[in-house]
Amino acid sequence: MNNNFNETMKFEPPKERADEVRKILFTVYTALEEKGYDPINQIIGYILSGDPTYITSHNEARSIIRKVERDELLEEVLEYYLEGKK
Repeated sequence: MNNNFNETMKFEPPKERADEVRKILFTVYTALEEKGYDPINQIIGYILSGDPTYITSHNEARSIIRKVERDELLEEVLEYYLEGKK
């Protein structure tokens, strides 16, 4: 690990993984919506806490979302939001 705090590390995830993460987010969003939950609040709860009970088991959404790390979910959300602001 680089202990030089004067430099910025560069993080670049594999791009092909982004497509899978995006698909998972939309699948989980749809399942939550179908069950009457506020998908945004539920996904935020999951990302912040890591508690899978924020995600419904409807259409296997709970097991699907656990296939990706929470930081990958957050990255996809931020990228989607910020890229749209350019």
